[in-house]
Amino acid sequence: MTKPDFWKNDKQYYDLKSYWRNLFGCTVHKLQIDAGFTCPNRDGHVAIGGCIYCDGRGSKLRQMGPLPCVADQISSGKQYYRPSASKFIAYFQTFTNTYAPVGHLKNVYDEALAQEDIIGLSIGTRPDCLGPDVVDLLAGYAKDHHVWVELGLQSIHDRTLQFLNRGHTYRQFLDAVGALAGKGLNICVHIIIGLPGESDEDVHKTAKALATLPVGGIKIHSLLALDQTRMGELFKQGAIHLISKEKYVSLAADVLELLPPSMVIQRLTADGYRDILLAPAWAKNKLDVLNSIHKELNRRQSYQGKYFRS
Repeated sequence: MTKPDFWKNDKQYYDLKSYWRNLFGCTVHKLQIDAGFTCPNRDGHVAIGGCIYCDGRGSKLRQMGPLPCVADQISSGKQYYRPSASKFIAYFQTFTNTYAPVGHLKNVYDEALAQEDIIGLSIGTRPDCLGPDVVDLLAGYAKDHHVWVELGLQSIHDRTLQFLNRGHTYRQFLDAVGALAGKGLNICVHIIIGLPGESDEDVHKTAKALATLPVGGIKIHSLLALDQTRMGELFKQGAIHLISKEKYVSLAADVLELLPPSMVIQRLTADGYRDILLAPAWAKNKLDVLNSIHKELNRRQSYQGKYFRS
């Protein structure tokens, strides 16, 4: 097997920009939206305090005061990205964006789709917040729009999910994927490399498991220790150690090699939270991390899907 021609890029993986151009013939940007949702892992429905790596502040907009309406957030986002993009996806990003009565969800999603040049939705959520009524609502949108459902998973290993205080199991994630599959929806999964207690083989098992599922996209980044989080406190106490850049780059390349070549790589690193980032310092330089992964794959003469077996 060699690098697929349909990628139409100069990378060793199928990046989101290439996917958009293949699908729509133009540059598409995701516009981040904070619609004011909370999370059942924070408000006591599942747990209190959230995942141990989450600082709980929400978006920068939320930190500045009352949130603008969805339409105004989209308008501001489009002004920022034009003229580099002509079409946009409304990305409901902050906290759990299906955690509300379905009537409220419909109102905010409809508001987004009513805006000019919005061609679809990307909904960030948890595997345990996708009841049948929510799935039916999203599937209805998928009949006429491009819709992604982004599931936070981080790892397939329940011991890790428990340590992270995720509040759900791998089985619940599989149930969510099963509920979404076959309904015209695109599924994206978030994973973290460098989680405490996980070996290289644990990371490989997560990649291999996702490679067998009807998952169309993935977001990958390293574990970040943020100030004013439980993870940050553990880091300060020396109770956990964060992955080096060299190790992260190596494992990210491993994961890419195991994933199917058609899976869209939506993210390979995270460089946010600069004001509260305790470590790793190397994560602040997103371009350097991406270039390092590129160099590692070149060194291996490798690419996404090289060791994928259907």
